[in-house]
Amino acid sequence: MSFDLFIFQAFYGLAHHNKVIDWLIIFFAGYFQYILLALAVYLLFSKIKDWRRKIYILSFFSLSAIISRGLITEIIRFFYHRARPFLALDISPLFNHDLAGSFPSGHMAFYFALALAVFLINRKWAWFFVYSVILMGLARIAAGVHWPSDILGGILIAIGSYFLVKKIILSQNKTA
Repeated sequence: MSFDLFIFQAFYGLAHHNKVIDWLIIFFAGYFQYILLALAVYLLFSKIKDWRRKIYILSFFSLSAIISRGLITEIIRFFYHRARPFLALDISPLFNHDLAGSFPSGHMAFYFALALAVFLINRKWAWFFVYSVILMGLARIAAGVHWPSDILGGILIAIGSYFLVKKIILSQNKTA
């Protein structure tokens, strides 16, 4: 048995046994993302007073998210199709999900980029975001819509995109 399958079965084993646990998995896998977005917007506008800094942080996040979710994730999915666990194992996911490729997780590529961008606003809140996004990823495994390596792949892509954007911006500041 592969390590990916072993971890998947451990988390998916939590599903379909208890309505409260199922509700929590569905909430963190599918709805918690909206709370994180709203909280990030609130932090941006309440903690940062300088409008130039707000634009910088928003641009930094946008570029990181576009590169990680919009480019790298889609390029990988174009060349490599991996069936979602509910298709590969013929199981019932906790919620309906499209049949598009599973690897890497687009949610993780986007929301981990958001979590990293929050470090530009507030370090304590950023750690809350990092842990929350990891919880979201684990819930998506438990819901049966992602493999553990999909989650890890999305996180690694977000980290790479974040540092790529940081390098681009820093090199532009040196030439200006």
